[in-house]
Amino acid sequence: MKQFYLIINLILINLIATAQSGIIKGKVTFADGQPAAFVTIGLKNTKKGTITGEDGLFTLKNIKAGEHVLVISYTGTKTISKSVTVQPDQVTDISVALEATASQLNEIVVAGAHGKTINRKPVSIGKLPVAAMDLPQSVTVIGQKTLEEQQVQRLSDVVKNINGVYMASMRAGTQETFNSRGYGFSSTNTFKNGARVNSGAMPEMSGLEKVEVLKGSAAILYGNVSPGAVLNMVTKQPKFKFGGEVNVRAGSYGLLKPAFDVYGPLSSNVAYRVNGAFETADSYRDQVHSKRYYINPSLLFKLSDRTQLLVQADYLKHDFTPDFGIGSIADTAINKVSRNTFFGAPWQYAHTQQTTTSANLRHELNSNWTLTANIAYSKYQRDYYSIERIQARKDSIWQRPLGRNATNEDYYAAQVDFTGKIKTGSLEHTVLVGADADRYLTGTYAYTVPSINKTTGIYDSVNVYDLDKYARRTDRPGDTLKTVTNAPVNRVGVYVQDLISVSEKLKVLAGVRFSYLQNESTVAYDMKSGAKKDNNNAKYDHAFSPRFGIVYKPIPATAIFASYSTSFTPNSGLDIDSNSLKPSTIEQYEVGVKNDLFKGLLSVNLTLYRIRNNNYAQTAIFNKFGEPNNNTSLKALIGETLSQGVELDIAGHPAAGLDVIAGYSYNNITIEKAPEKNGSVSGERLVGNPNHTANASVFYTIQQSKLKGLKFGVGYYYIGQRYAGWNNTTDSKGMVAKSRLISVPGFSTLDLSAGYSFKRFAVMAKVSNVTNTYNYYVHENYSINPIPPTQFTGTVSYKF
Repeated sequence: MKQFYLIINLILINLIATAQSGIIKGKVTFADGQPAAFVTIGLKNTKKGTITGEDGLFTLKNIKAGEHVLVISYTGTKTISKSVTVQPDQVTDISVALEATASQLNEIVVAGAHGKTINRKPVSIGKLPVAAMDLPQSVTVIGQKTLEEQQVQRLSDVVKNINGVYMASMRAGTQETFNSRGYGFSSTNTFKNGARVNSGAMPEMSGLEKVEVLKGSAAILYGNVSPGAVLNMVTKQPKFKFGGEVNVRAGSYGLLKPAFDVYGPLSSNVAYRVNGAFETADSYRDQVHSKRYYINPSLLFKLSDRTQLLVQADYLKHDFTPDFGIGSIADTAINKVSRNTFFGAPWQYAHTQQTTTSANLRHELNSNWTLTANIAYSKYQRDYYSIERIQARKDSIWQRPLGRNATNEDYYAAQVDFTGKIKTGSLEHTVLVGADADRYLTGTYAYTVPSINKTTGIYDSVNVYDLDKYARRTDRPGDTLKTVTNAPVNRVGVYVQDLISVSEKLKVLAGVRFSYLQNESTVAYDMKSGAKKDNNNAKYDHAFSPRFGIVYKPIPATAIFASYSTSFTPNSGLDIDSNSLKPSTIEQYEVGVKNDLFKGLLSVNLTLYRIRNNNYAQTAIFNKFGEPNNNTSLKALIGETLSQGVELDIAGHPAAGLDVIAGYSYNNITIEKAPEKNGSVSGERLVGNPNHTANASVFYTIQQSKLKGLKFGVGYYYIGQRYAGWNNTTDSKGMVAKSRLISVPGFSTLDLSAGYSFKRFAVMAKVSNVTNTYNYYVHENYSINPIPPTQFTGTVSYKF
């Protein structure tokens, strides 16, 4: 009973203290009025402090009523001390202008000891309003400056900067597939502005502000995600100042890409932003073309001092040639043909469209608690018709099959989060309480193609080493829509998480999530007869996913962390007998250390992890009749997988004008506890995953002299040897059957960049793959796409 009264008294004391405190809110700008981001704000003679956001805004809560002195400091400017008077339960607004202008400091990127390193910045993907240093897991953020300097075209260009994440395959050039820590990304793990987005459309990079990656366990925050990492693309946000940019990018193989970006205020409470791009390009691959259209409008409403609403949308239309590359021969070797050899037909096509919309509401309930709510809708459509699956026999003959299908996906999502800070005695809590729900409705369109061999389904035959040996068809066969199958999926989750500050040095993170998943029965519609068939294959899964972590900071610039979590992932598709697959339960352990060295000039982080998946599913090699399986929805559970590895991340600004990003990762993911007979081979490395990857990007901008504004950059990327094809299987006697592995050697690429900025004009140029390295991205054994050769890209821009 005494303990009960003690707790009540502590709560009352805390409430009284809160009632006698106020809030300081403000904005810091440069002398020319532009917002000053990552400025250090401190309250003199206290331990309270913060940093400004990218809009120059900051908030200090729970400030004792009375007179105080704010200390505002930023690299390259004079430190400012400003007196403020705080009234009980009121908000005190201030504004501060630094002496230097934004243009004077534009190229000064030396990080100070507070708030500017990758470890000191909060990330929206983590949901908690805390710096990455206080999270017991690894976080990577690639900002807009890096995206511009590297002239990124696709998400794969961005991922090269994210240690431990790599492009595993590029099936037919229709989508880029990424892996992290041995496990594949999918639409489940890919987000845009916090909502899932279909990864079948290659996202547009010109509309992005930054890309965030949260490695390790994210199940408690996002539900049924695969292990390894989740990736969030953040689009460009409106600003309450006028500005923008127009640019034109051109390059090898007919690349032409004009783009624009305009933002500003519509009123004192409403801001807008609109950006868009058009892109057309040929390819180093014969007969391959691409055309893209993109538009991204957004509005920001300041509904009150404590409430803002962000409404945004984007639309992407991408028409291109499906390209399965050079393919394999005898299932176990890559065809030895030139990089540009195209085995398809001149008429084949893929048309994709993707629309995403979202509305995000943020409301400060009081000085301690904040409510964020988000609703989102996206639509993905694909219309596809192509010759595919390049698998030649030993005699070099390939019977060309056709693939004709279409997809229509509607996705609805909603989430609400409460975050806040409370005290219980000497403990400070940063609490997250939230719920989310989403619904997929996927329609799959199946076609018949009457004008091909009805027995084999073959279009024609060619010799992959002598394309002139046989006459090739060039006509496009007619097609008839046969069936439409709708597959609804519903998901609901609730979660709670608490980051407890035991002391300045010790923090503990604990939380749990409950997930419920409903796969409604699929319904097929026969388009000829009009019949409707309910497949009666509904299933329901649910699970609790706990998480526990600890962070210890022996000194302010170093954090040692450890975490444990479990997560729950449903396995989509059916087994070869048309039965639903069991879900997977995943255990993850992670330990590491985060360091801000040389007074914050450089961050060096090291992470070790161990991930075990008890039911790993992959596309079945054969159907139930023992024939090669061409249906990607037929899956097989191959046993457990065990992923173990280490990651080293380096990022920072060691000198004025110098930007560095580098990393190395080692991962070993193997099959464990496979059946002794008619199963996979225990101990074998999982296909598609290298043991080693490495990356480095260094950009230097001259700060002084007549050459001020001139910049140079070097980019290096390495991906190690990996296996393609399928993992080996055992027969009924437990012996390894015919090997279906293809060994793909590792490779390195080197990029060189240079640029110059003068007033509002800038030019950037890049030569990629300088050494003209020849290698491949391989999907299973039938889509083998050579990497691009040496290419040139240049961008001219004007900012206003």
